[in-house]
Amino acid sequence: MSSKGNVYVIDDDPTMRDSLDFLLGSAGFNVTLFDTAAAFLSAHAGLGFGCVVSDVRMPGIDGMDLLRRLKADASPLPVIIMTGHGDIPLAVEAIKLGAIDFIEKPFEDERLIGMIEAAIQSADHAKCDAVSAEIASRIASLSKRERQVMDGLVAGLSNKLIAREHNISPRTIEVYRANVMTKMQAHNLSELIRLALRAGILND
Repeated sequence: MSSKGNVYVIDDDPTMRDSLDFLLGSAGFNVTLFDTAAAFLSAHAGLGFGCVVSDVRMPGIDGMDLLRRLKADASPLPVIIMTGHGDIPLAVEAIKLGAIDFIEKPFEDERLIGMIEAAIQSADHAKCDAVSAEIASRIASLSKRERQVMDGLVAGLSNKLIAREHNISPRTIEVYRANVMTKMQAHNLSELIRLALRAGILND
């Protein structure tokens, strides 16, 4: 069975860590356990994308400090904070600091699993939106003539045909083509075509 994604559990209570390890592992997630937020932050840079599930009250760096540090690092990892029953003010503060959700202990297993699935899916969509916005920004940086050349390239036209269509020399087209590749950050034509597909200016 393929993994549903990475989950990073941070809790100083070994019983809680083991319980979440079993629960989330059984649900199909790839689980990594940390007994302190400091241990997680030390490993953070080398971790793959996933969802963080952290207790809020821990010795040293607590869940709120963790959120502040991840926010300062512009971390893309969604964070779900586990709070004590009735600790709503703290939960609200956690959301303000960037937590994607919170859950009160004790909680139903399926509720936490559903939250993690939603968090990973939501973050995936956000990453896709960010990439699409970046590509749109690159396209917007093209001059009118560069955009015409790009449209011709991704339509499969040769430099000579593009030159004839716009009544300019093939040598000039080569200059515009080089500018397009640089501004679009494309290393070759196939990469440029993939970017055009992603931006929705070319039908697949």
